[in-house]
Amino acid sequence: MPTATTSFATDADLLAAIQPSSGGRDIHDPATGELVGRAPEHTVADLERAVSAARAAQPAWAALTHAERSAALNRAADAVEANAEALAVLLSREQGKPLNGPNARFEVGACAAWLRATAGFELEPEVLVDDEGGRAEMHYRPLGVVGAIGPWNWPMMISVWQLAPALRMGNTVVLKPSEYTPLSVLALVEVINGVLPADVLHVVSGGREVGEALSAHKNVDKLMFTGSTATGKAIIRSSADTVKRLTMELGGNDAGIVLPDADPKAIAADLFWGAFINTGQTCAALKRLYVHEDIYEEVCTALTEVAAQMPMGVGLDEANVLGPLQNKAQFDIVADLVKAATDSGARVLAGANPESGQPGYFYPTTLIADIDNDNPLVAEEQFGPALPIIKYSSVDEAVAMANGLDVGLGASVWSSDKEAAREVAARIQAGTVWINKHGAVDPRVPFGGAKASGYGLEFGVAGLKHLGQPQVISY
Repeated sequence: MPTATTSFATDADLLAAIQPSSGGRDIHDPATGELVGRAPEHTVADLERAVSAARAAQPAWAALTHAERSAALNRAADAVEANAEALAVLLSREQGKPLNGPNARFEVGACAAWLRATAGFELEPEVLVDDEGGRAEMHYRPLGVVGAIGPWNWPMMISVWQLAPALRMGNTVVLKPSEYTPLSVLALVEVINGVLPADVLHVVSGGREVGEALSAHKNVDKLMFTGSTATGKAIIRSSADTVKRLTMELGGNDAGIVLPDADPKAIAADLFWGAFINTGQTCAALKRLYVHEDIYEEVCTALTEVAAQMPMGVGLDEANVLGPLQNKAQFDIVADLVKAATDSGARVLAGANPESGQPGYFYPTTLIADIDNDNPLVAEEQFGPALPIIKYSSVDEAVAMANGLDVGLGASVWSSDKEAAREVAARIQAGTVWINKHGAVDPRVPFGGAKASGYGLEFGVAGLKHLGQPQVISY
């Protein structure tokens, strides 16, 4: 197994290692429009070769002990850390997120942290029964080849969320990155593969037909997908004939409920970052905020003051903490939803007026108050820097509105009384409910959606088990 780490001094060195010698597809910086690099255009035939190679390599990888595979993940974390700045710069240029704040450098650091955390999980056989009638144990075996399809918002970090537990369990992996952000994932795999055995981890950079072939492939034993609910449904249908296992982390439209005893100034910064992390382009970001009428105006004012202090611009400028939308399609979605809100007479507290004629898909940080709960900006996932703030009169009303949609990835409750907050949290239909924070994922804590936000778990020992085949041995 390789042990030496290859270091890339700059993002240009990384690009030289992953770009095709000729041809490929141009990838542009969403902040400036400048050419970042060229991504290989892999085909279904390339996918077939990757799956075959991964399948051939899997038995030897599975034959290693958990300790040996964990050691490999720790070496992968070392390799990511050794190349952290080059990876972060490339990520910033391709995805658009700034280097600083909870953005590009943060994401690369999270990749290393998740690799190390996953390497440290213990997965011993579980004794189910041990009495005079006999003994039964639960074991978890590798599944085989895991296919993973990732999004464009956190391309490196979510790839690690997928590949780390899959490898740890003894599976091999074939990744298919988003067409919008393939370079980031290609670079990450280039770095990690420097310390992994050959063919244990593959990446195939292609279009929709490659993703469809991966989800339907008879030699792919499990598929992990992070993305929209609509695409998730298509993947579920295409995977049905092979009865492959699925982990689906789908769209969310996370609600936050601010109880009347909350301190508006004390929670404003955390509310802001709960909503606007990665410029709002996060599945489990706060996307609709319900505030009690007693403190509604105070919360609106406090959030507006925080928003005014957050610079937005080109990611490589060290001062910026908010960036552009990653692509034109997402920019148009946000613009249309905000227009629907303003056309309805909702009150604009900040933003909602993008500059025309400027390079980059920049949409200003937007706060919208006095908006109806059925307005499209509330009812549909905006996935961008626009937060609707809805007034409520009773907690029952707030809970009903929070639960009124068919999604339930995350939610949050904000209060000075944690016990009161816990009581409200228990009534919310979501996979995770945070108290006085939002979107704070942890590699040790399982994460997954409710309702149309998907199924299956990631993170922690529970997430690790979802990458294995349960087997009961009874004697």
